[in-house]
Amino acid sequence: MDFCQVDAEEASSAALAVEQTRVSAMYERLDALRAHTADQLATAHMQERGGFAALVERETRSYEQARRQAQLGSVEEGLCFGRIDLVPEEGNASGEGPETRYVGRIGLRDAEYGTILVDWRAPAARPFYAATPGDPHGITRRRHLRVRRRRVVGLDDDVFDPGGLTDTDRRQLVGEAALLASLHQGRTGRMGDIVATIQTEQDRVIRARMAGVLVVQGGPGTGKTVAALHRAAYLLYTHRNVLERRGVLVVGPNPAFLRYVSDVLPALGETDVVMRTVGELFPGVTASAHDPHATAAVKSSLGMVDLLHAAVADRQRTPEEALGGEDLLVETDAGVLTVSGALCEHVLRTARGLRLSHNIARKYVVNTLLGELARSESTLLGRPVAEEDLSFSGERLWHEEPVREALDGLWPYLTPRRLLRELFADPAALERVGARAGIGAEACAALARSPESPWTVEDVPLLDEAAELLGHDDSAERARERRAEAERDEEERYAQGVLEFTGLFEDQMMDAAGLAARHRDTGPARTTADRAGSDREWTYGHVIVDEAQELSPMAWRTVMRRVPTRSLTVVGDVAQTGSASGTRSWLTALDPYARGKVHVERLRVNYRTPAPIMAVAADVLREAAPDEEVPESVRGEGDPPRAVRLSSLEGELSALVDGEVRTIGAGRVAVVTADRHVDTVAAALPTAARPGAGGSGTGRDALEETVVVLTATEAKGLEFDSVVVVEPDALLAQPRGANDLYVAVTRATRRLTVAHTGELPDVLGRLA
Repeated sequence: MDFCQVDAEEASSAALAVEQTRVSAMYERLDALRAHTADQLATAHMQERGGFAALVERETRSYEQARRQAQLGSVEEGLCFGRIDLVPEEGNASGEGPETRYVGRIGLRDAEYGTILVDWRAPAARPFYAATPGDPHGITRRRHLRVRRRRVVGLDDDVFDPGGLTDTDRRQLVGEAALLASLHQGRTGRMGDIVATIQTEQDRVIRARMAGVLVVQGGPGTGKTVAALHRAAYLLYTHRNVLERRGVLVVGPNPAFLRYVSDVLPALGETDVVMRTVGELFPGVTASAHDPHATAAVKSSLGMVDLLHAAVADRQRTPEEALGGEDLLVETDAGVLTVSGALCEHVLRTARGLRLSHNIARKYVVNTLLGELARSESTLLGRPVAEEDLSFSGERLWHEEPVREALDGLWPYLTPRRLLRELFADPAALERVGARAGIGAEACAALARSPESPWTVEDVPLLDEAAELLGHDDSAERARERRAEAERDEEERYAQGVLEFTGLFEDQMMDAAGLAARHRDTGPARTTADRAGSDREWTYGHVIVDEAQELSPMAWRTVMRRVPTRSLTVVGDVAQTGSASGTRSWLTALDPYARGKVHVERLRVNYRTPAPIMAVAADVLREAAPDEEVPESVRGEGDPPRAVRLSSLEGELSALVDGEVRTIGAGRVAVVTADRHVDTVAAALPTAARPGAGGSGTGRDALEETVVVLTATEAKGLEFDSVVVVEPDALLAQPRGANDLYVAVTRATRRLTVAHTGELPDVLGRLA
C-alpha cells in the first residue's frame, strides 16, 4: 500500500465519527452525574439538624457532595484524551474483537455500572503511558484524542502490532501510525528490518533513565519529537511521585509545538507540565520577536554575563559619581545633613564584600547610611541621640523624599526590567560597562535602543541573568508568611479544642488541620504548573527541550537554572541550527553543566520524507554540516522535486502556489523564504496565512490554514504536504544559510518546489 495514495482525509473523518460517538456518550453520563450530585447536595443542605450527631452527618454529607461536584465540574475540558486497544485473548471466539479502554481525567461508569472511562491514575490505564515499541504492554494501538468543547477535533495513533488490527481499524489509522503501518506491510524483508529499527531506536529513547542529560540527535523525519513526547508521558507516569511534586518544563521552539505537546499530554499537561518557549521563560514577559542577527549574536554570547555584572556594579555609586559632590549632602526639614565621601565609599566597599546580590546588599547600605544621616541630624540640632535610638531616627528620615532620592542614587533598588531598559537606552553607560567587561564599542552599540522597545526572545535570558545578580528583597513577604503561619497555628489550636469538646477527636473522624482548612477560604487550589510557571526560581524534576540546537549559550544558562539535578531530554539536529549562536556540538554546549553525564542517542531512519527530496537535502547537508549523516529515507515514492524560475514574484508566485494547492488536494502548503523576503512573499500571496501578522489566519491558527508563509526559523519542527522554497540564494546569505536551506527543503512530505528569480545556487544543482 502506497502511503501517499491513502485517502487520509476520509480515514480521519471515519475515525473522528467513531470517537465522537463514544465521547458524546461520556459527556451525557457526566451531565447525568452532575445533576445527581447537585440533587444530593441540595438534599444534604435541607437535612434536619436535630442533635449534634445529625449536624455532623449533615456537614459530612454536604462536604463530600460538594467535593464530588467540584471534581465533576473540573473535568469539562480533557474529560477523555486517549484510547488503548488490547491484544485479543487467545481462544476468543466471541467475534467482538479486542478490548478497548478509554483513558481520561476521571473514571466513569454507565448506568449499568460498566466502565466507559478509566482514570489515568488507575492500573488499567498504565499501558497508555508505559507502552513502547519494544514493550507494548499487551496493546496493539494507542490513540490520542484531542477534544475541544465536547467535539473530537483531532486524533493521532501509535501502532505496536499492525497484525493485530482489524481491517476497519487499519483503514481508519491517522497520523504517523498510518505511515508506519503502511511501511510494515512492505513486501520486502528490508522494509520489515527498517520498521524494527525505528521501533528499537525510539524505545531506547523513551525508556532511558531519567537522571542525566539525554540528547536525541535526529535528522528530519526521524520522529525525534514524537519520541521525546512519549518519553515525557512515560516519565510522568513512571516517576509520578517526584514529577507531580516538582513538575516538568517543556521548552519548545514555537507555540505550534507547544500546542502539540498539550494534545499529546492533555491531562498531565494541565497540572504537572509547564510549556514555554525561550521567550516565555521569564515570568511576566512574553517575547516572540527576534533581534537582528548582529544584535542577537551579541546578546547570546557568554560575554553578556560579564557585561551585566559590570552594569550592576555601575549602579553602585559614590556621592561624586551619583550626585556630583565629594560628600553625601541631603537637604531635609532639619537642614543639610552630611555623610563624608570616605565613609560612603567604605560602606559601599563593605557591601560589595558581603558577596550578596545587589538588592539584598542594599539593605545594609541603606540602613547604615540612614544611621549616619541620623547621627548628622543629631549633631546639627545639638540633641545627642543614643546609639540604640539611631534606627528609629533613621526610619523617620527614610520617609523624607530627599533622603530616599539620595540613597537611591548611591545604591538603587533595581528590577531586571529596569536595569536592562536603562542600560540599553544610555549609550554612554553601555560604552562604560562594555569597556569594563571587555566588549568592543561596536558590539555595545548594537545593544542600544529606546526604552519603549518591546522585549525580544534574546532579551529573556538577559532578564533571567539580571534577576540572579540583583536578587529580591523578600523581607516583607517573609513577614507576611510568618503572620499567616501564626494565624494557621491559632486556627488549628482552636479546631483541636472543638474536636476534643465534641468527642470527634477520639473517634478520629477528622484532624485539627483538616477542620481548620475546611473553614478557611483560600480560593482555588493552585496546580504544580500554576505555581511553577509563575515562580522564576522554581526547580523542575525534568526538563525537555525541543529544537535545542537553537539555544544560545545564554539561553542554556537560563534552562539549567531550572533543573539543578540536570535531568533533561534534549531533542534536536545540529545540522538544522539556524542561529549564529546556536549549538554546533552537543558536548561543547552541555558538558560544562553536566560533565560526564551527557548521553547522545542518534535516530538514523527518516520515515516521513521521500527519498527524492532527501537526495536534494543531502547535497545541502554536505555544505551545512559535512560531519553529519543523512538520515536514511525509507519512502521511495513521491513526486520529483523541481526548480521553477520566475521572472517576478508578483502574480507568478501566486499562480505557482495555487497549482500546488490543486495538486495536493486536502493537504497544506508552506511557502518558506528568507527573513528579508518574508514580507514581500506574504504580500504576493494575500490569501496565505502568516503567523503573528494580525488579522484572521494568523498566530497559532495560521498553521491550520491551507497556505502559510514562513521563515526557515518558523518552519522548524513542522511538516507540510507541499513546500515551496522561494529565493534560495537569499536563504543561503543568512548567517547559517546552508542550515536554513536544509531546514526549508526537508519540511515536505510529498512535494518540493524551489522558486527563484536569479540563478539557482550550485548546491541545488540537482534540480537544474
